[in-house]
Amino acid sequence: MTTTPVPPRPKRKVEGIYYAFLVPSLVLFTLAITVPAIIGIFFSFTNSIGFGDWEFVGLINYVALFSDPAVLSSYLFTFGFAAVTVVLVNVLAFLLAVGLTGKIKMKTGLRAIFVIPMVISGIIIAFVFNFLFSNSLPVLGQATGTSWLSESILANPDLAWVGVVLVTTWQAIPGTLLIYIAGLLAIPGDVYEAADLDGAGKIAQLLRITLPLVAGYIVINVLLGFKNFLNAYDVIVGLTNGGPGTATRSIPMTIVTGFTGGDYAYQMANAAMFFIIVVVISLIQLRITRGRNAL
Repeated sequence: MTTTPVPPRPKRKVEGIYYAFLVPSLVLFTLAITVPAIIGIFFSFTNSIGFGDWEFVGLINYVALFSDPAVLSSYLFTFGFAAVTVVLVNVLAFLLAVGLTGKIKMKTGLRAIFVIPMVISGIIIAFVFNFLFSNSLPVLGQATGTSWLSESILANPDLAWVGVVLVTTWQAIPGTLLIYIAGLLAIPGDVYEAADLDGAGKIAQLLRITLPLVAGYIVINVLLGFKNFLNAYDVIVGLTNGGPGTATRSIPMTIVTGFTGGDYAYQMANAAMFFIIVVVISLIQLRITRGRNAL
């Protein structure tokens, strides 16, 4: 039995306009991101303070990271903060999405109101809430005789992280909310009609229909949110500036502070280590979300 040879596919000619858009972006990305990253990784193996003479020190900076209490504390805070925040954001955003896709009046207007925090700068949001936590709420607490409300939680080393979590959650809910709304609207209405005919209540429909059908959206929101919260910076700067002391200092804040404090090479090693961690999380995210057609 003879087979007919498959003719080779003709090569598609690439229009010059594609290169006109690609090359400038590629050049800018290389000069602004790739080259500085390579230079930074190079200096992480030195004792440079950011200028002047330097010498190679090998892996000394990387080894020192694992025994530095300040660095370990920033990693512990950042990962704990990211874990708590991603849970709060997804739970609240999902419940809001369920409500805003239900049979209620003014759904469109309410959706517009709930996404407002997404278009406001994080540093502005942080300054506003800083004033509320430091001035308005303590005045209210003193007027009502509420002792725990009479002092700013941002000045309490044990509670400052709560303020950071609350403000970050308030800012991050809109983006997550929009994704959940898109997922809920993609569920065919016939599914719920059939469930009603079978006598399933609202809670049963939520647990047995809605949650399984939006599982892909939940996974993606959790992974993307966790990765984004690891890079928290502007909200923390505006709220506590890493304080009290170093109680709310995140990894990015530790790195930036080191750059201006004479620990350039050391914090470059920290940045390289953090970059590796984020890349690993990104690869895990791609692995988990591969094959999901939720988005």
